[in-house]
Amino acid sequence: EVQLVESGGGLVQPGGSLRLSCAASGFTFSSFPMSWVRQAPGQGFEWVSSILSGGDFTYYSDSVKGRFTVSRDNAKSTLYLQLDNLEIEDTAMYYCTKGMYDGSPPAGQGTQVTVSS
Repeated sequence: EVQLVESGGGLVQPGGSLRLSCAASGFTFSSFPMSWVRQAPGQGFEWVSSILSGGDFTYYSDSVKGRFTVSRDNAKSTLYLQLDNLEIEDTAMYYCTKGMYDGSPPAGQGTQVTVSS
């Protein structure tokens, strides 16, 4: 059974930073691309970033490019998202997903990021 457990969210002021983690189990993590998506209050799911299985290629939405950094540790089956220079508009529940995001609702419980002064 695929399990994805997100953590690391919290309350931060604009301009601040957070590091999200996603612990994966139930599949061969190192064989799959992984993605981060988010859902702001009252909004649909928004793709944020993806990383290929080897970690050598990364992709970002225009809204986070230059501020967020995705990475992975295949030995630990863990995906990361470094969030820097956070903006109020980044407030959302953040989820990791297995593979390149296809629009399906994420399976995990997510981690809440709230950016507020």
